[in-house]
Amino acid sequence: MGPFRFLLLFFFLGVVAAESPQTLLRTMTQVAAASDDLYCDSWRLSVETNNARFWRTVPFRCREFVQEYMSGARYASDTDVVVDESLAFARSVQIANDGNDAWIFDVDETLLSNVPYYAINGFGTKVFNETSFNEWVDEARAPALAASLRLYEELLVSGFQIILLTGRNEAQRKVTMENLSHAGYHSWRSLIFREDSDMGKPAVVFKSERRAGLEAQGFRILASSGDQWSDLLGFPMAQRSFKHPNPVYYIG
Repeated sequence: MGPFRFLLLFFFLGVVAAESPQTLLRTMTQVAAASDDLYCDSWRLSVETNNARFWRTVPFRCREFVQEYMSGARYASDTDVVVDESLAFARSVQIANDGNDAWIFDVDETLLSNVPYYAINGFGTKVFNETSFNEWVDEARAPALAASLRLYEELLVSGFQIILLTGRNEAQRKVTMENLSHAGYHSWRSLIFREDSDMGKPAVVFKSERRAGLEAQGFRILASSGDQWSDLLGFPMAQRSFKHPNPVYYIG
């Protein structure tokens, strides 16, 4: 092809591109109307990436989706992947053996599963009822999340100091310790609850304050695991944070 013809072709393609940008730049087909499963899976992604905030209930059209997710293999698999990534980080860390290398865990939906409670309370489609949930907590029979227990045990053997930081209140200490022990958890360094002075504080504020207190005591917070972004965000933060899945409820 001669230089003149090449320039003519180049000019022609430029005109086509200028006149038809949508034709050339469009990369995906828009979905006219998402099915419930498609919508709810996208909604769940929005929750897990912290794009959806301050929501009070699971969309009613997603009740069956959330029920199947939380009760099925997908939730267990997602949690396994989070734990595998957590263990990969833990194995890369050089523990100082001075008793100050800490890993912080939330309790609910991180170590313990409240699926039995939510199974008879709408899987998040009902507004949270603190009274009925506290009655469930008092029964002290929430099961362990198997993957989390696997992580917990390896961290103990590796020399991490395990600190449990929960949004539960101090009055629930006894039943929480009983539940944790029955579920297989043991040998934690500290178990921190909300005190009277913490009532009304946003979770992210409460947990940030407690992490600051731990650092003031000399702890190095190497990692933190939680099912809510409010377990992980704020200052100071852990060196690494691991978000466990939870499309059932939101705590800010």
